[in-house]
Amino acid sequence: MAPMQFYLFLPQMRMGMPQLVDRARSAEQAGFLGIAGMDHLAPPLADTAPMYEAMVTNAWLAAQTQSLRVGSLVLCDSFRHPTVLAREAVTLDHASGGRFDLGIGWGSVTAEFESFGVGTIEPRARVGRLKETLEIVKALWSGDAVDYAGEYFTLKGARQAPAPVGDIPIVIGGAGRRTMELVAAHADWWNVHVGILDRLEPMRPHAGNARVSLQVQVGYVHSEDTRQETTELARRRFGPGPFVGSAPELVDYFSSLAEQGIERAYVWFCDFAPTHTLAAFGDSVISQLGHA
Repeated sequence: MAPMQFYLFLPQMRMGMPQLVDRARSAEQAGFLGIAGMDHLAPPLADTAPMYEAMVTNAWLAAQTQSLRVGSLVLCDSFRHPTVLAREAVTLDHASGGRFDLGIGWGSVTAEFESFGVGTIEPRARVGRLKETLEIVKALWSGDAVDYAGEYFTLKGARQAPAPVGDIPIVIGGAGRRTMELVAAHADWWNVHVGILDRLEPMRPHAGNARVSLQVQVGYVHSEDTRQETTELARRRFGPGPFVGSAPELVDYFSSLAEQGIERAYVWFCDFAPTHTLAAFGDSVISQLGHA
């Protein structure tokens, strides 16, 4: 069984910047390879809660860590013009010394589009726009002059410098037919939803050479005395979906995911990832299954 990459999934909400930095540094020390936040204009199901913007948060966390990769799971394509996104990505890539991952999708909360007047709720248009964004971003990263005539964007002699430090990994989330075409054409990583794990094997060929990642909601049971409390917290925050378990149970669980072909796990802790949880997970799970 191949080693698994572990990223911390940490939505940048309900915490101040000092708390986010503390968790990022703790994740780095615990052996997590990267950290990823979310990208919304209002926090899902908590629209009055405080929240920070995704790319600025990525930049700040990169500045406060040494080796931790940063990114979002995933950026919403409709929120940014592709030429602006290409420039932002390269800037973060250089500022972090090549530690930025570009996660992107065509949007999962359509209510945001109507509330904030951004984009369209029509699926065909959103996936078509994402296709053009990916083509434009990669073309601009080459450093060559770009002429582009699409349905949504037009570029004439557009050029950007500098080029990326190396290759900026692209992570695409989704599982629809047209999304899978984009995964096969552009993605280094295909982020799947836990709900399609039972269909992963027949879908895998449609992802081309993209590697497979998965977001996993976890309740870490530090001791049997805390199992009921942890279970109740996980169910209250996430519903019936999270995996709640002790260190040995989590090792078995992530081992089973690796056997199914999951190469990276974005771990979303129900207790908001305090330092002691991250350290315990690193000592017990990442030490056995993970690699950088």
